[in-house]
Amino acid sequence: MSKEQRAKIDAMVRRPRPQGPRSIEEIRAGFRALMAEMIVPSGILTTAATLGERPALLVEPVAGARAGTILYFHGGSYVSGSPETALSLTGNLVARTGFSAFSLDYRLAPEHPFPAAIEDALSAYGALLDSGAEPGAIAFAGDSAGGGLTVTTCLAARDAGLPLPAAIVAFSPGLDATRTGESMHTKEGIDPFLTREGLRPTEDMYLAGQDPHHPLLSPAVLADLTGFPPMLLQVGTNEILLDDSTRTAARAMAAGVDVVLDVTADVPHVFQAFAGVLDEADEALDRAALFLGQRLGTPDTAVR
Repeated sequence: MSKEQRAKIDAMVRRPRPQGPRSIEEIRAGFRALMAEMIVPSGILTTAATLGERPALLVEPVAGARAGTILYFHGGSYVSGSPETALSLTGNLVARTGFSAFSLDYRLAPEHPFPAAIEDALSAYGALLDSGAEPGAIAFAGDSAGGGLTVTTCLAARDAGLPLPAAIVAFSPGLDATRTGESMHTKEGIDPFLTREGLRPTEDMYLAGQDPHHPLLSPAVLADLTGFPPMLLQVGTNEILLDDSTRTAARAMAAGVDVVLDVTADVPHVFQAFAGVLDEADEALDRAALFLGQRLGTPDTAVR
């Protein structure tokens, strides 16, 4: 692990950004530009697809896929992002596990506020099941807002009477719209990406006036996680969203769920996206790949 690497990443994400209110077009363009700097691994193929009623990107290993499917939800605060912006993360999971992944292009706020993203994610999961995929061979994975969708989609699936997937992997998930975690204050200024105040504009777009005290908006403090599949929550200590993961892990444990809380020191929000330039990112993705390989019920669990 390299202090120099971490310092370089920290300086990169602290680069000056436009001040004052930004339009939704500017927010989306800025996020695309940031994620375009991430390294997409070799050895994968991408194909446009449809899942449910939404576009998706099918990501497969060139060498051929093993049995098992990752349903991936991209980050972007529910207002920006796409399967393409998340390709460094999805591609790394595919390259390391040998599984195929569908990365969902769910609807975004403000045009489509809560609960549109959850509805799309649930529809995509239902489409996978209808295609003949076994729930024991499906895992939900996602980052940031998409990490939140791994949990809220599982809640929605359970409420709809659907069988639950075999596993959840969430990178720096957003799981508390009430913003009541202590890390919202203790990590202020330490987090190079996010601030409490900076989250408000996009949060307001997604909530569209809804009370954040709802299990599908704040599962870290309000959801009953009984019956959930095994969960891996990966987060960095330099995140204001740190307590979103720690409190969700505590709720899962209290509900009798197998949960791994994987905390890496001195790294920022969704640090896994820096695979190829940050050792901790590659190591975390290796751990995620091992977790997925062990949970999707296939004998070939070697990390690639």
